[in-house]
Amino acid sequence: MLIIFKNLQIWVTISLICLFLSWSFPAQADIKIDPKLEQQVLEIIRQNPKAIIESVQVYQQEQQQKVQQKRQSFLQDLRRNPQAIIGDSPTTGAKQFQTVLLEFSDFECPYCAEAQKTLKSLLAKYPNQLTLVYKNFPLVQIHDQALPAAKAAYAAEQQGKFWQYHDALFANQEKLGESLYLDIAKNLNLDLEQFKRDRNLADTAIQKDIQLANTLGLSGTPSFIINGKNVSGLVKLSEIEGILTVDK
Repeated sequence: MLIIFKNLQIWVTISLICLFLSWSFPAQADIKIDPKLEQQVLEIIRQNPKAIIESVQVYQQEQQQKVQQKRQSFLQDLRRNPQAIIGDSPTTGAKQFQTVLLEFSDFECPYCAEAQKTLKSLLAKYPNQLTLVYKNFPLVQIHDQALPAAKAAYAAEQQGKFWQYHDALFANQEKLGESLYLDIAKNLNLDLEQFKRDRNLADTAIQKDIQLANTLGLSGTPSFIINGKNVSGLVKLSEIEGILTVDK
């Protein structure tokens, strides 16, 4: 327990130094910090560990509350005007937006690939009730092909072949790379010159999806939002059906 507490103190110390320096000099990327000032900050932290930890906990709670407020506002907007939230994102299933299922996904995530089986079953079972909306959430820190794959899928979408391309990416997840992106485009009879051009125009749409995921406080993939509820990970058919049943 003592080791955990000391490790927490160290973590808090490092975090607060970073926060202090960023708050003090937000626009000075190359500014040199006065060593004397740095020592004074360290000494304050050493003398008040309990207060520091409590302050961090309060800060975390405040951030969680802000995320909850943003999420509630988002859900209200989704209910009132689903088309505004869907925007230009690819959709499949029912056209009347009776029940909208937002999927935040990463083409290199193995859990996202596994989740496709559940999603296909849901769409087959509720063809006139459920609308699936694909939102990009490439975890670029751990998946180096997540963003290139998302760009390729965006380019396929511009030629009306997003879902076919989407399925091919997940079916060949272990082969993600430039050769695969071009091979799928050829197999779907896409205009390759347009495909290459459109990939270079994908950043704005993808970043918009990522910003939404961050605003909602999502931390991993796959993440789903349906009828005001957030579900993540290896979702089961019965789990989503339970949400559908409760909200009928």
